[in-house]
Amino acid sequence: MPLRCLLCGLASGAAMVCRGCCEDLPWIVSGCSRCGAPLPPGVPPGPCAACDLALRGIDRVRAALVYEYPVDSLVAAAKFHGRVECARLLGELLARHLAGDGGDAPACDLVVPVPLHPDRLGRRGYNQAAVIAAPAALAAGAAVDQHAGKRRVNTPPQSGLAGSDRCVNVRAAFAVRRDLEELDVAIVDDVITTGHTVSALAVALRRAGARRVEAWCAARVVSAQPPR
Repeated sequence: MPLRCLLCGLASGAAMVCRGCCEDLPWIVSGCSRCGAPLPPGVPPGPCAACDLALRGIDRVRAALVYEYPVDSLVAAAKFHGRVECARLLGELLARHLAGDGGDAPACDLVVPVPLHPDRLGRRGYNQAAVIAAPAALAAGAAVDQHAGKRRVNTPPQSGLAGSDRCVNVRAAFAVRRDLEELDVAIVDDVITTGHTVSALAVALRRAGARRVEAWCAARVVSAQPPR
């Protein structure tokens, strides 16, 4: 049966979002080669003037979309209202971004979704990061390991905390259950705001032997001042 666009409700064929809505999304067409922030039009690819993320253990961030309407609504629906189809759409959008205009997605050996604590996973019913990771890993030709990372501390949600508190909140929150010696690993999350969560997981992955760590996200919060 033909699908209906999750954003406008019109027929979308075999896709979860219609072509018009897809083209109108706040895509990051050219991002900073370090933090993934959108670069102004006409600026050549490369690093921005001042990356605004706290990145420890991460070589690069790749972000598909700016975290604004309607992307924020998709994230909220997936995260807090059990709308797993919205998480699937975010994963497909991330995979599309990674593959570029018919090109190849960045290579990696293993994709690791940001894990949820078992208590929160039980309440939510699924890990939205794991759902997003599946199509992204397929685009990159990599395996997904939902159990490589373990959240050993049931931390409060990052969304309700200030920047400095976010760092303390996830410090030593993650452990890694397998040997990652000489593997290139990509962390996948729904949204990157300050970078503290993915950095805490990246540090644990490095300790387990990961050679290179990237962070891939469906959306990235962008500061008011665009990078030069």
